Amino acid sequence: MGSSDEFPEGTVQNVLEQDSLKWVFVGGKGGVGKTTCSSIMSILLAKVRPSVLIISTDPAHNLSDAFQQRFTKTPTLVTGFSNLYAMEVDPNLESEDSIGSDTDGFMSDLANSIPGIDEAMSFAEMLKLVQTMDYSVIVFDTAPTGHTLRLLQFPATLEKGLSKMMSLRNKFGGLLNQMTRLFGIADDFGEDDLLGRLEGMRDVIEQVNRQFKDPDLTTFICVCIPEFLSLYETERLVQELTRFEIDTHNIIINQVIFDEEAIESKLLKSRMQMQRKYLDQFYVLYDDFNITKLPLLPEEVCGIDALQAFSHHFASQYQPSLVRGTLEEVEQRVSTLREQLKDAESELERVKKGKQKV
Repeated sequence: MGSSDEFPEGTVQNVLEQDSLKWVFVGGKGGVGKTTCSSIMSILLAKVRPSVLIISTDPAHNLSDAFQQRFTKTPTLVTGFSNLYAMEVDPNLESEDSIGSDTDGFMSDLANSIPGIDEAMSFAEMLKLVQTMDYSVIVFDTAPTGHTLRLLQFPATLEKGLSKMMSLRNKFGGLLNQMTRLFGIADDFGEDDLLGRLEGMRDVIEQVNRQFKDPDLTTFICVCIPEFLSLYETERLVQELTRFEIDTHNIIINQVIFDEEAIESKLLKSRMQMQRKYLDQFYVLYDDFNITKLPLLPEEVCGIDALQAFSHHFASQYQPSLVRGTLEEVEQRVSTLREQLKDAESELERVKKGKQKV
């Protein structure tokens, strides 16, 4: 791998400085730290923007855990902030919010039978709500990659569903009307209301979809860890984002064991060597991306204080506390070895005494 000077700056500063951004998506494979990264991005954006909203679209919501504050489907002010709000929404429609909730009959049953149409409608409703709010930027904490890609396909799903509905209505509308009159069933199937609602949702989602495809308004930050499956998933995500014409030029690699650290554990050394191989591949594949490397921590990042402390590694490149080969590092290593020797000697004495008793 070449010098780090050959690559774009390894921070998210470019996102923070892009004042035109309206939508910031944060996504990747499950379990790589998406919620932590999206939470920190919202905190950093709140420092440079008038108002920020972070939305979790992951059914397994973790925003409340990350901020250690309860959030619902209504925007709630995050404790300690005056301009940062959070909400958790389920991309799957609840039963009372289904398409047929206020429109009964054959057409509503037909609409609900179209694969993905319920999620598309839910997403459209959520976007319609968000658009009525005056937030400077909106951060999406998305579900794992597969769900995220389906979310990005919702405009096409809604378009397909509406076209199929219109086609079937034109083909069988007259026949259905005759059957209802023949069997004395109510004439009003509610299809006009249903189609009107679908049309309205399509208009909203098409408008937002145009914004999603505008690199001045939208960007997608990919989060991963330096392992094979995560690298593969990131490559698939980047390709799909390119296909959907959604801008992405930032990758956050989480849980990195830095090779400059004073590491004595054989397990950590082995993991570090494995990670280095995949880190090199990331830089080869994404040499024009801003790649931010975050350190593996011994503790979880939960709560406002922990999130703010960890946020420093997003705005400036991580610097290990000890660099191998320096006087401080050697002294630290000698001190660690002395402690280990002391513990081993104590254990040896205990074993000897135990054998003498036997």
